[in-house]
Amino acid sequence: MFDTPDQPDQKGDFEFEITERPDYAMVTVQLRREGQQVFAEPSAMVTMSPTIQLKAGFKGGLRGTIGRALGGESVIINTFTAKDGPGEVSLAPGAAGDVVHRHLDGETIYIQRGGYLAHTEGIDLTGKWQGAKGFFSGQGLILLKASGVGDVFFNSYGAILEIDVYEDYIVDTGYIVAFEETLQYHVSILRGLRGGGTLKSLFFGGEGLICRFSGHGKVWVQTRYVTPFLRWVHPYRPTKKRD
Repeated sequence: MFDTPDQPDQKGDFEFEITERPDYAMVTVQLRREGQQVFAEPSAMVTMSPTIQLKAGFKGGLRGTIGRALGGESVIINTFTAKDGPGEVSLAPGAAGDVVHRHLDGETIYIQRGGYLAHTEGIDLTGKWQGAKGFFSGQGLILLKASGVGDVFFNSYGAILEIDVYEDYIVDTGYIVAFEETLQYHVSILRGLRGGGTLKSLFFGGEGLICRFSGHGKVWVQTRYVTPFLRWVHPYRPTKKRD
């Protein structure tokens, strides 16, 4: 179920390696030819060769920029280009967790807010309005949509499980990382799934959002969810004593 190879992988002339999995994953991309590019979230770059040129800016026009913003990602994209010979770029997400690579050949996947790390040429990255279906964890109505022909890297908080859905499958929305467009989904409330911030939630377990998938396709699920972690760590935070 885990895809955890640490050896280089290659799609055409695009070569990469994912290491330090599944807790603190990092992607190292090899740019072998003049002009070859990889695009990534700002602050994702860990190291790069001096032969690589870095530029930060908008990508995909107004539609793509607004879509990424609504999808919970930065409007700025960093572009790494091989200029003075071959080189490499190492990228890492902000959250402690895993990174998954997905090669798209005219397909589409949807990525949860904050899950995008990087992509190659040929990928169209934008937000997509999904109505109430996209209401994941109370974070909004937009998912990040990646489609085209190329490579996408997305990350999680915790390790990632890749699940093949053949009929019906239920996932707490807070644990969804990404899923294929071939899946149909419906978001609903499941009482007692996890606690919230109301008096009712305190005594009766509250209400949680679940996603019911159907059809045939893949869904990627993370093994940790940041909100319960913050709730767990909250009593241990340093506090300033009053005089």
